[in-house]
Amino acid sequence: MDNNIPYFVNMHRNKEFNINLAYIDLKFTAKNFRARFVPGFGSYINANYASEPGSLKNIVEASAGFRLFKNKDVWVDAGVLGSPYTNENCISKDHLMYTRSFAPEYVPYYISGLKLTVPLSNKVSAYLYLINGWQQIQDNNDNKAIGTQIEYRPNSKNLFNWNTFIGDERSLTSPLNRMRYFTDIYWIYNPEGKFSITSCIYMGNQKLLETDGKKSNNYWWQANVIGRYTFNNKWSLSGRIEYFNDDKNVQLNAINPMIGFRTFSSGLCLNIKVNDQAMVRFEGRRFFSPDNVYNDSKGLPDKNMTWFISNTTIWF
Repeated sequence: MDNNIPYFVNMHRNKEFNINLAYIDLKFTAKNFRARFVPGFGSYINANYASEPGSLKNIVEASAGFRLFKNKDVWVDAGVLGSPYTNENCISKDHLMYTRSFAPEYVPYYISGLKLTVPLSNKVSAYLYLINGWQQIQDNNDNKAIGTQIEYRPNSKNLFNWNTFIGDERSLTSPLNRMRYFTDIYWIYNPEGKFSITSCIYMGNQKLLETDGKKSNNYWWQANVIGRYTFNNKWSLSGRIEYFNDDKNVQLNAINPMIGFRTFSSGLCLNIKVNDQAMVRFEGRRFFSPDNVYNDSKGLPDKNMTWFISNTTIWF
């Protein structure tokens, strides 16, 4: 029996009690040096790090950084780094809803390489990445990829972020892949306020080598918006709508034989804050597609899927 929710690596186990992600965040900071080590365990690690060898499977982050100038906050960090892409990451307590959108599931959750941090002003920061590739700790080829990030904070309530990725993604498992180009823009408003909202749009293009020697363009894209209303210091309600399109099966193939993947999703999440170190969540999501990309309860192809999930998150 397969208890996996299709198309997801985060919160993807079904009809069972499980641990999605348990981790320890160890940090050291000095004036000119910093280090971070975050080992992780759980079903998310098992699913998302399946291609990484050995003990690399259990690294959420592991990096060391140096300040380049005595009186300037310019840093170079090296190692396994958290991904800058999209408005969601693998840490559930940091997000308005418990489950992840399609957006972060089909971009890197982690990257490996060098990160240069340059503050351009008190409101704008720039980051440059030289990395092994698209969500890779151990490199799949001899080429390196480049990522960029511009972070703009006009005030204490708003964050705007623009990211890019450029890299050759050919590998033994995908020998026809060539250059991949990707960009995303996201906005986070008032994340700790009574009303909070976040939205992300992105598009990627994977170049593929065709049989005639020419290179084809293969696009995937998505858009989402998530909001939360906080009733009091204990109760809040979140909602999400999103659309994901991968007509050329760059990032995923449908579980039923067909070309392309298109889906809408909507959901609601009730958040109950037990205390300052614990939260309980109950979430329901409904997926809608014009194609039979899902299966019903009998395992037959279907255009819809419903997902109910609950969670307890503890941090200290």
